[in-house]
Amino acid sequence: MNLFKLSLIAVAIAGLSACSLEGDDGQDGVDGADGVAGVDGSNGADGANGSNSLTVQTQLPEGDVNCPNSGVRIDSGLDTDNDGTLSDSEITSTSYVCVPGASSVDNSEILTSLNNEWFVDGQTEVENNKQVWMNATSGNAAASSNVSVATVSSQEELDAMVQNLRGTVKNVILFVGDGMGVSTVTAARILDGQMKGLEGEENQLSFDRFPFSGLSKTYNVDAQTPDSAGTMTAMMSGIKTDVGVIGVDEDIERGDCSTVAGNELVTALELAEIAGKSTGIISTARITHATPAATYAKSADRNWEDISDMPEAAVTAGCTDIADQLINFESNLEAKFDGVDVDGIEVVMGGGRRHFLPRDAAFNSPDAASSTEGDRTDGRDLTAEWQDLYTNGVYVFDQSGFDGLDTETTERVFALFNESHMQYEADRANDIAGEPSVAEMTSAAIKVLDNNNEGFFLMVESGRIDHAHHAGNAYGALHDTIAFAEAVAAADELTNDEDTLIIVTADHGHVFTIAGYPKRGNPILGKVVNVGAEDAATAADGTPYTTLGYTNGLGFRNLGDVTNSDASYLAGPDTGREDITDVDTTTPGYHQEALVPLGSETHSGEDVGIYAKGPGAFLVNGTNEQSVIFHVMDFAGDFVSQAESAIE
Repeated sequence: MNLFKLSLIAVAIAGLSACSLEGDDGQDGVDGADGVAGVDGSNGADGANGSNSLTVQTQLPEGDVNCPNSGVRIDSGLDTDNDGTLSDSEITSTSYVCVPGASSVDNSEILTSLNNEWFVDGQTEVENNKQVWMNATSGNAAASSNVSVATVSSQEELDAMVQNLRGTVKNVILFVGDGMGVSTVTAARILDGQMKGLEGEENQLSFDRFPFSGLSKTYNVDAQTPDSAGTMTAMMSGIKTDVGVIGVDEDIERGDCSTVAGNELVTALELAEIAGKSTGIISTARITHATPAATYAKSADRNWEDISDMPEAAVTAGCTDIADQLINFESNLEAKFDGVDVDGIEVVMGGGRRHFLPRDAAFNSPDAASSTEGDRTDGRDLTAEWQDLYTNGVYVFDQSGFDGLDTETTERVFALFNESHMQYEADRANDIAGEPSVAEMTSAAIKVLDNNNEGFFLMVESGRIDHAHHAGNAYGALHDTIAFAEAVAAADELTNDEDTLIIVTADHGHVFTIAGYPKRGNPILGKVVNVGAEDAATAADGTPYTTLGYTNGLGFRNLGDVTNSDASYLAGPDTGREDITDVDTTTPGYHQEALVPLGSETHSGEDVGIYAKGPGAFLVNGTNEQSVIFHVMDFAGDFVSQAESAIE
């Protein structure tokens, strides 16, 4: 056997030696022709159709075992037998939205909100949005809005994962572009891109890149086309209400102080305060204007910004003006809820000094534009009262004071940068004492608020988008929108996607149009130049027209380099067409033509966009009642439950 093995080894070695003596390989021969292709096999049988996902809502009466005070049961699952109905055996997920009873919450004001039909409907809509998202993920569910993805193996695991997302957010930031309808976003995106040297259409604003988006229906309870008071109340409380009222439900009678009591609503900012978070409000409008006021005030009329704006009957009946409510926010909130101890709003920045100062020139600010800056007729200086209340706070009225803020050590800030609204972004450099941009205010606010380990709630409004549109000045509106987008970018940069929900939306739109057939890259503020053409297109009357325009308003103005959009109000409405052949329509002072002459351009009733990122952002999808925005924030921050716990 051993001899045999050795012989084999010897043969192998000999073979290897022989190989080493062979000559070089010859060249490869030419490849032969390809053979004839075989016949295709027969097609396989079609796979079975997939099952549709169904969601069913069932109203529950009082006395139901799951919702003793009535509510809604939401069932979802796959229609495995494809009969178009969801049978009991097909239900894989069930959730409930229950109306609370008096036994679950002692305070009547919270019950006013929780028992409101709009509030319950909003909770139900959020549950529907959750089911839509869960069904769409098919088991591959994004645990947050950025990059983290969790793979689940069953509907039960998916349900549990989504439920665990509730209350996971530390910070909530709500950005409101006042009057920033879809056409405004589109035009601002193009202008921003063209200012960067691009054609424009391919550009993206900061919030265009957010991973979740949807639409918001903006109507008020009593109005097809809304105002900011009713829309912002819906976003802040989860309850739609009437035009012109703030922080109260639809049972209010506008202008009647006696109807306020019992109809007050609780806002997300108030709930965040009760939960121990820091809070902040920023607006480029007056801080007592409708949108910012809806975060903290309860008023039968949005115009009651200071006591001089109120009828004597309302003052006598005990109603207080909006500026007063801001200064006394802490004591007012503590008076509403027994045992609650809050520390007040930490950051307030905006315009509107006149509503906080007495009608006495002795109280004028150093940069006062009027001979008598204040409007108050009760002799009170609310800026001084705030400083007495918060000795650890800093009162600021100009750019220098703002620049001097130490955001690491400053505990609270009260900043009023103008007698009325802050300047338009295009006009900001002309402010007497200077004022910060909305992005600068946002960054400073976050740095102050972030000192609280419990987190914060911040509302940021760009109010002057709306005002420029009312004046018929697209240049001003779009530049304020771009500045607003920069504020969103600043907030995104300073926060963490894992613990911060950012929502960007508008309260309503405007009758602002993008029209004609301009070629790609045509200046968005310019005249229409058609595809393939070099000269401006003309209308049936032989005159050129701009891409941007308004359905109604003051109409044509050619004010050149004037950057204050409000200069339009110095003349009455323009009627008819104007020949703009020799007019530069891209200047700051050009105001677009309007079809219907009015003393001021109006809001529109169209839906507006909602853009979101961070924990809970997946609930933003489809078309929603505007009040749903509150419920998305509540899901992420669990504000209502935390407030209930604090009150009980």
